[in-house]
Amino acid sequence: MIGKTVPSILQAIGNTPLVRLNKVVPVNCAQVLVKLEYYNPTGSYKDRMALAMIEGAEKRGDLRPGMTVVEYTGGSTGSSLACVCAVKGYRFRVVSSDAFAREKLQTMRVFGADLTIIPSQGGKITPDLIPQMVERAGAIAKEAPSFFTDQLNNTDSVKGYEQIGRELVEQVDGPIHAFCASVGTAAMLMGVAHILRAGDPSTKIIALEPASTPILSKGSGGIHHVEGIGIGLIPPLLNKKFFDEARGVEEAEARQMAWRLAREEGIFAGTSSGMNVVGAIALAQELGPGHTVVTVAVDSGLKYLEGDLYGQ
Repeated sequence: MIGKTVPSILQAIGNTPLVRLNKVVPVNCAQVLVKLEYYNPTGSYKDRMALAMIEGAEKRGDLRPGMTVVEYTGGSTGSSLACVCAVKGYRFRVVSSDAFAREKLQTMRVFGADLTIIPSQGGKITPDLIPQMVERAGAIAKEAPSFFTDQLNNTDSVKGYEQIGRELVEQVDGPIHAFCASVGTAAMLMGVAHILRAGDPSTKIIALEPASTPILSKGSGGIHHVEGIGIGLIPPLLNKKFFDEARGVEEAEARQMAWRLAREEGIFAGTSSGMNVVGAIALAQELGPGHTVVTVAVDSGLKYLEGDLYGQ
């Protein structure tokens, strides 16, 4: 059913489809459902958090006309904030790195963002990269009347993601036995967990991370190249009360699954989405038939065509 006309692109955020996986899930498993967040306007679930952070700041009076919005980001948050700021008329200054997909950096520029690039070590996401980006963004925010969205600490982002949980409750026929997702800021996992656990405290919530940087599961950092997650520290927004455990997923498996999703399920997404599905299938095998596991396709594979995932 086609919806009514909306006042602007910002009202087109959310209400994304939920689909069942059919070919990549082994037999004798729970069903695995994937929410296609690349249906959001900039092709990512980060549109939800960007809108929530900006409108939360506006309501409090922390962000007013004429001020500049500042953030550090691997790309998708930056694209989403750049879009929201373009519609609302704010200047947007963003700190990123050449470790992230060129398509994401260029998308931010197209929306009018002013980029500062922090050089990486050979294009890898090292433990010191994100802290460098955070420090530079904080310095920029002091240069002029600005609002620093500071996604790692901004609780409005969690509220923005709670809507995914509400949509899932409406979309799934029956109980959701488990939900898993890879963790960056942890805002999405926490937002969904708040809603699912409120409806059913027994819902299993699993945090996923690259196996090469098991900061959540083993307390040790490392190097990886899965954009948007595995930031090298325990995210301040991650509340132990709202998840059961953290699990590492091999990056190679996540990349292979991204290709399989495209070629077998018609789902075109990035590496973190592949990681989510690998984690969901493991849960589905553990729970068995008659159960439901849900995860998220984070963003569009179009953001990775020239990178080392699909640019082969």
